[in-house]
Amino acid sequence: MAYTQPNAAAHLTNQAISLHQQGRIEQAEALYKSALDINPADFDALHMLGIIHAQRGQFSEAEKLLHKAISVDKRVIPCWHNYGTILARLGRFEESIEAYRAAIALNPNYPPIYSDLGNSLLELQRFEEALTCYEKQLQFMPNHPDAWVGKGNVQLRLGDRDKASASFEKAIAINPQQANAWLGKGNVFFELRRHDEALAAYDGALARQSDLAEAWLGRGNVFAELKRYDEAAVAYDKAYSFKRDLMNVEGARLYAKMLCCDWSDLASDCDSLLQSLRAGKSNAAHFVFFCIPSSAEDQLRCSRLFAEMHRPKLAQTPTPRSTQKHEKIRVGYVSADFRQHATAYLIAGLFECHDRTKFEITGLSYGPADQSDLRKRLERSFDHFEDVAGLSDDQIASLIEHWQIDILVDLKGFTQFSRPGIFARRPAPIQVNYLGYPGTMGADYMDYIIADHTIIPAASENAYAEKIAFMPHSYQVNDRKREISPRVFTKAEVGLPETGFVFCCFNSNYKIVPEIFDCWVRILKAVDGSVLWLFEAHETAAKNLKKEAALRGIDPARLVFAPPLPLPEHLARHRLADLFIDTLPVNAHTTASDALWAGLPVLTQIGETFVGRVAASLLCAVGLPELVAKTADEYVSKAVDLAVNPAKLNAVKRKLEDNRLTAPLFDTPRFTRDLEAAYEAMARRRRDGLPPDHIDIRD
Repeated sequence: MAYTQPNAAAHLTNQAISLHQQGRIEQAEALYKSALDINPADFDALHMLGIIHAQRGQFSEAEKLLHKAISVDKRVIPCWHNYGTILARLGRFEESIEAYRAAIALNPNYPPIYSDLGNSLLELQRFEEALTCYEKQLQFMPNHPDAWVGKGNVQLRLGDRDKASASFEKAIAINPQQANAWLGKGNVFFELRRHDEALAAYDGALARQSDLAEAWLGRGNVFAELKRYDEAAVAYDKAYSFKRDLMNVEGARLYAKMLCCDWSDLASDCDSLLQSLRAGKSNAAHFVFFCIPSSAEDQLRCSRLFAEMHRPKLAQTPTPRSTQKHEKIRVGYVSADFRQHATAYLIAGLFECHDRTKFEITGLSYGPADQSDLRKRLERSFDHFEDVAGLSDDQIASLIEHWQIDILVDLKGFTQFSRPGIFARRPAPIQVNYLGYPGTMGADYMDYIIADHTIIPAASENAYAEKIAFMPHSYQVNDRKREISPRVFTKAEVGLPETGFVFCCFNSNYKIVPEIFDCWVRILKAVDGSVLWLFEAHETAAKNLKKEAALRGIDPARLVFAPPLPLPEHLARHRLADLFIDTLPVNAHTTASDALWAGLPVLTQIGETFVGRVAASLLCAVGLPELVAKTADEYVSKAVDLAVNPAKLNAVKRKLEDNRLTAPLFDTPRFTRDLEAAYEAMARRRRDGLPPDHIDIRD
């Protein structure tokens, strides 16, 4: 029997579909291609061949085929549905939403599509729309586990953990093999800090789908929070192996390795992360870019990408409200760290020193209340203190608007447990990035960053999205009430030798990188009998550093490790050290001011970015600019010179002691007046109808 071309193609397509249904995929594929050779507009061949490519993970090819199929016939609902799903797999969520809605326009009662539409809306953080879709799906199919999972994910993102947990449990009751439901359950437990239960839930997900990258990421996050960084690195590595573009996984993996001082493939890992960023991928949490050699421009690019990806999708773009005329400027400080935390130790005195004749101060805490003396002190230091931990970003923003806060200060930025969504809603006319996040947030909803001319030199100003409020000395506030224990430690009880020069660095282990460690080895080799006293946050890091020392010809016993202690005792034990030697590309921040407050000189090498210039800022503000080196060779030379010349070191120590209570660094009232002058300048510009601009507070 003779066929016309279209009929011949249709005949081959029908044969192919039959083979496809029998699972004979390769034979079916060959016939689909033959059909298309005869008739390139054969809809069924295009559609089914697209599905084959999608099942193989060849989404770009599948997208081309389905796009062409739709151009042939726009009336086939499953084709629109499949096209939308492939677009979603390609990360093109806006386009996938258009495809799903095209299918719904053809038949609003087509049940399978609503859950997938909800998933794309969820990816774009359009939470209310996503929730409506999942509920629509459940109207058609009350026992649809994917819809219950999607609903739970929205509820979790909206901060309603109880409802989210109930939705995930419902999905599991319907289908105990639903891996994503177990994943969602793990995410709820993780947010509740119920770590054992979170791990059990993630394990439940992996028992059902061993290659579920998100569950491996969840396990890594739990281990990281428990400071079990070696186990975290293993879990992140698994996640990365299954889904290399999973948000944050590449950076989390690298950061966990750095916390363990595991430098295997460090250079290539850092380079890969930089290349991912430059390709526009969110493979690293913003903070990780501070830890690796990167430019201020790279850090701006990373923060902008993060800010945009995590910007809530609001019904309309918020605009800053007009400044109300108040008797006093209303300043709100927002943080999760109003507790025993480095930020709180630095800033506690500021709240107490604010001029109450000019300023009304509000604290908004969305973090845990640890019932410590510091927490109680912080609560007393504000005119108004609100625990808003149980509220959503919308609810907190509404409160801020209701209170008519004039200047809203974010003390978290993009660090752990931050809530930038509050600021993205623009609840205050002036919004400030300060202290907790050492860099630009790259967000158009932040108006100012508090800095100084050492932290941000003129050549780097364009690498900051915010306008800069320059403090006259150091940007870093310090609390001169910080208690130092009267306890007198002996060298024996902390593991130090009775004789020999004690170099010290109590920075977090992730800041120790091969380049700085090589400098330390040069210093130790040049100063006979000297030791290096380091902070031990993790046993694996200590073992790795000892191994690295041996590889470089240094007796590992010359590395001595200090376990964590309460802050007053930790400050007291600084007296046993002779010189604090800093790290790069990330300097000591609070650890540098701790050392200086305890009377221990700090030697630093100044870097190119905010995080690598903090110690220099502190040293200039305490009157010791001579301890700032510009190069690695100068850093090594200064360290050795101070170690072998006791008179020179003693002169530096006497200068520090003389300056400690008189220089600007630890003068909390003086810093507060400078910061208030910056706030007044911000408010004045706003009242005059002027946009934010750089502000320079002169002493």
